[in-house]
Amino acid sequence: MALESLRYRRGSLEILNQRLLPGQLRYERVGGVERAWGAIRDMEVRGPPALLGCLSLAVELAGGAGPREDPGALEEFVAQRLALLQSARPTAANLGTEVAWGLGAGQVGTYIEGLLAKDQRDNRSIGAHGAEHILGGVPWGGPVTLLTHCNTGTLATAGYGTALGVVRALHERRSLSRVFCTETRPFHQGSRLSALELRHDGVPVTLIADSAAAAAMRERGVHAVVVGADRVAANGDVANKIGTFQLALAARHLRIPFYVAAPSSSCDPSLPSGSLIPIEERPGTELTQLGDVLLAEPEVDVWNPAFDVTPHELITGGIITEWGVFPPSQLCRELAERGER
Repeated sequence: MALESLRYRRGSLEILNQRLLPGQLRYERVGGVERAWGAIRDMEVRGPPALLGCLSLAVELAGGAGPREDPGALEEFVAQRLALLQSARPTAANLGTEVAWGLGAGQVGTYIEGLLAKDQRDNRSIGAHGAEHILGGVPWGGPVTLLTHCNTGTLATAGYGTALGVVRALHERRSLSRVFCTETRPFHQGSRLSALELRHDGVPVTLIADSAAAAAMRERGVHAVVVGADRVAANGDVANKIGTFQLALAARHLRIPFYVAAPSSSCDPSLPSGSLIPIEERPGTELTQLGDVLLAEPEVDVWNPAFDVTPHELITGGIITEWGVFPPSQLCRELAERGER
């Protein structure tokens, strides 16, 4: 049975508290948007599904003579709560894009609930396109060894995953030799979450320190690097978990294809380049202590960004979306030309 980041039913939402993993598997009830905001800020739950579940719950609880009976009032209600939830983690773009499409369509209540199922469909398409493109780039046709960063699987999506969706698709085709998984700051999401769910699904995974990634690429026969993305600027620059930029630099030096896997809704055409993407900074205590144990001198100056920006020219494999694989600079243009939704 697959791990679930949340359990949503009409009028009821439970989140898997990911801060407790891998030691404890505990679902906690969310009774309102304010509690959800705190859970997202503290990274108890992550990703668009968590935000979508919270929005769905908010719409359901609007009820009675409130905004549910007035489409205009409902859209304003949802927009306000979306802004609140996004303020907890400001770097990601795709939730706002998806909900904006729903607001424009005038069917926001049913649309938001449908986005959870859509996320699963899109992830499976991303996995299939990524697997085909990677296997098409190796003369022996597979199996291949990958390296990934952060957590982009069932615990970060509605199911299957983006970058880990590519890993799963290759594994299902018996075309994956192994995936190297970095530990990843903040909160070691790679070691605590990615390694957990890949082991849970029987995927051959090896955990490495972030600082061992370049050595693993050179010494362990990595054929491609596949990571996720929280936002893609119009020129194809990508914001992803801190450490992605240095992985792309190492991959470029070693002539290893570097892929980004993300839904098309992660594209933000309003930002000409990645330098304009807002980058969340985390508390310094995440580096200086672990619980009550000091890891560094407590008064030391700390810079702790949660994301970095990878320039588009380093994304040599392409950006894998539910539509296919695109050169980075073409993704937002494709979005505009299709004019979908």
